[in-house]
Amino acid sequence: MTAAGGEPLIAVVDYGAGNLVSIDQALTTVGARVVVVRSGDELEASGADALVVPGVGAAAPTMDRLFGADLVSPIKGWIADGRPYLGICLGLQLLFEGSDEDGATTLGVLRGRTVELEDAPTLPHIGWNQVERRNAHPLFDGIRPSADFYFVHSYAGAPAAADEAAALADTTHGRPFVSAIAVEGLFGVQFHPERSGTDGLRLLANFVAIVRSGAATAGRNAVTSSTEVHA
Repeated sequence: MTAAGGEPLIAVVDYGAGNLVSIDQALTTVGARVVVVRSGDELEASGADALVVPGVGAAAPTMDRLFGADLVSPIKGWIADGRPYLGICLGLQLLFEGSDEDGATTLGVLRGRTVELEDAPTLPHIGWNQVERRNAHPLFDGIRPSADFYFVHSYAGAPAAADEAAALADTTHGRPFVSAIAVEGLFGVQFHPERSGTDGLRLLANFVAIVRSGAATAGRNAVTSSTEVHA
């Protein structure tokens, strides 16, 4: 782990479905070093202190790419060991057991599914919207209540009752949906902090501070899904 006051090294997964420049620049701006990883071997060799999985695209092709890069087991192992993880948009949705968008079986770290936004006035949900926290958490330190963040999505993760306590914040677009989760070293946001101005940078800075402090170290056992994840 990075020494106190140092710049933690954050591995950002590149699964070939998006431009990583914005998240790389944002993390660098808030005091992290960034290494882009494209395979399980690269992740293992990186020596990273934390892992970020950004999100662009749909679940099924993304899972195919992650399997092809031998990243599924390393990501699940990383989370099970309690090492800090931040999923952004699709990177949050992948934590659940499956996705209604295309029927994909996903990582199964959290019980529940990714479902289409209910009663949404428009789909996709694009633009700024309020994030209402259920509880205080260091991830949102220094960010005013009901701050606006930038969203681009039509689906969101819906935790099952067994993992409802992981839900940290909600946003309303039609019916409310979970827009942030936090449990031990596992974090996820449905919005894009790297595109959310000052508050987005503050959230990423808070994540970096959590990583730097070593506070997120408790283990998280991956949920055993009723359906095994296959390549």
